[in-house]
Amino acid sequence: MNILILGSGGREHAFAWKIAQSPLCSTLFVAPGNAGTALVATNLPIAFNDADAIAEAIQQHQIDLLIIGPEEPLVKGLVDTLRTRKNLEKLRIVGPDQRGAQLEGSKDFSKQFMQRHGIPTAASRTFTAETLEEGLAYLDTHQLPVVLKADGLAAGKGVIIAESIAEARAVLTDMLTGGRFGEAGNKVVVEQFLKGIELSVFVLTDGVNYKILPEAKDYKRIGEGDTGPNTGGMGAVSPVKFATAKFLNKVEEKIVKPTLAGLRKEEIRYQGFIFVGLINVKEEPYVIEYNARMGDPETEVVLPRIQNDFVELMVATADGELDKIQLLISPQTAVTTVVVSGGYPDAYEKGKSITELTMLDDVTAFHAGTKPGFNGHVLTDGGRVLALTAVANSLENAVMKSQKAARAVQFEGKYYRKDIGLDLIRYQD
Repeated sequence: MNILILGSGGREHAFAWKIAQSPLCSTLFVAPGNAGTALVATNLPIAFNDADAIAEAIQQHQIDLLIIGPEEPLVKGLVDTLRTRKNLEKLRIVGPDQRGAQLEGSKDFSKQFMQRHGIPTAASRTFTAETLEEGLAYLDTHQLPVVLKADGLAAGKGVIIAESIAEARAVLTDMLTGGRFGEAGNKVVVEQFLKGIELSVFVLTDGVNYKILPEAKDYKRIGEGDTGPNTGGMGAVSPVKFATAKFLNKVEEKIVKPTLAGLRKEEIRYQGFIFVGLINVKEEPYVIEYNARMGDPETEVVLPRIQNDFVELMVATADGELDKIQLLISPQTAVTTVVVSGGYPDAYEKGKSITELTMLDDVTAFHAGTKPGFNGHVLTDGGRVLALTAVANSLENAVMKSQKAARAVQFEGKYYRKDIGLDLIRYQD
């Protein structure tokens, strides 16, 4: 079959890399893609929010299966739009409709959803510019630290953990009246801080049946030792040592099943991925957030551990037949180290030539922010440039191989965290 992936990051390169291995894939397209996806697929110069151009490409290239990588087109209702188009009735789509994507698109919606369906999460209240004074008064009585979240999409950077009431008041005021996160900050969720260790669990659902994919832990802060501002993700590890079978069973019973039951009860059509951001508090799981798609860079450690034909999984998801699939997971450990542009997550330069890419040994280089240059050169084209994934029989070996690759690859101003996975090596049960 002919397959189209929407997106341009490391997640989409990982999807393309996995799908290209399937004998069920005749022709593979990525829109708009990057220099890495161009190695295994045909890139189409189409923005992933351009519904008309996407619909035209689907017809022109006789696309049978569409996989939507990023959150923005999902939240903006691309799935709903395509389902109304003539001649696209037989198109298989992996990705939720606009109502389902509100699990990620609105923090306020997701918190209310969890409360309605008894899903464990931190206590919270939501405020707008009109209720700013009420919010400031609420903060005066709040325990520290306090978490403030922009309601809408903020590219993974819309969460502030304030260590003082003064800081919390300043942040809330800036978000609601100063435009700190633009429209995403028109509502702010003020949330209880939960102390524990974080991880992500990924669910693939056809709307009724589901498969729990390998869990992962990512590293959000720019600095080693989890310091500095949040980023889109500086690395990831799968499996996660502290996610025992007992703990993951609690996740399934207390979170996954009630979430899917809640979606069905509210008649929300959901065929795709649910990323459940969790925190383990004294061996009890709480939901920090939902995402309506796979995470990045978690995808780059989850997909290498899935042994199934990925196209079979995607087709079963779109056709409502996931119950016919037996999920096969490798026991090996995957580690990815993200190499970023100097200055990220703030201002950074693009167009730097990347060298030594072809010299990487026994590591998969997933391109995140790259573009093809002249004469086969690859150039930087984003903050997060490469996700270098190693798979090994131990966490220590996977870390060593991934970090070796991060040292080897070169471009002006490159930066990477040297402590990815080290906390899990030191972790004691």
